[in-house]
Amino acid sequence: MRTRVKICGITRIDDALAAVAAGADALGFVFYGPSPRNISLPQASAIFASLPPFVSKVALFVNPSCEQVEEALSVLSIDVLQFHGDEDAVFCQSFNKPYLKAIRVQQDTDFAQLAEDYKLASGLLFDAFDSQQYGGTGHTFDWSLLPKQCPSPLILAGGLTVQNVCQAITETRPYAVDISSGVEQSKGLKDPQLIKQFIQEVTRGNDQ
Repeated sequence: MRTRVKICGITRIDDALAAVAAGADALGFVFYGPSPRNISLPQASAIFASLPPFVSKVALFVNPSCEQVEEALSVLSIDVLQFHGDEDAVFCQSFNKPYLKAIRVQQDTDFAQLAEDYKLASGLLFDAFDSQQYGGTGHTFDWSLLPKQCPSPLILAGGLTVQNVCQAITETRPYAVDISSGVEQSKGLKDPQLIKQFIQEVTRGNDQ
């Protein structure tokens, strides 16, 4: 099965179009103030309006209020919600929208319990743990900790780069990979050439 690609932390129209041109399946938009990739609803609306069809638009939140999510849904044509904080399943499900739940992996992560807790999620996204921040760390984690069988589509994130994504795919066979800092020229600003090279390496991983 072909590994899908999500380019996260999009802040500019040119970056969004470069990702689409390179073959990205989904784009991620961060609505979390402390993130250097945070964008406003008007900024996101302008980017959304520039996109061609058949590209999934994913809105990322970290411990948001119901009102924050509802406002974004009222303004933007969001396809998937992504919850990257400590949100419980009841909260994630309350918007009647497909959602991804991010899990920051540690040595003692109980994957079976998480899969049961978030069994209605459209996918589980596994990222590196950092006590100081939620995602966008640029660090990998021990991929061998991941379950061999995951009942939900497995999305791999955390420190992926042009140099390591092929190995990551051959080791974990994820449904999708999610990258942000690994294809940036600076925080929040993507590098079109790195995006292109990254997706080429994903294709190479699929062929192995």
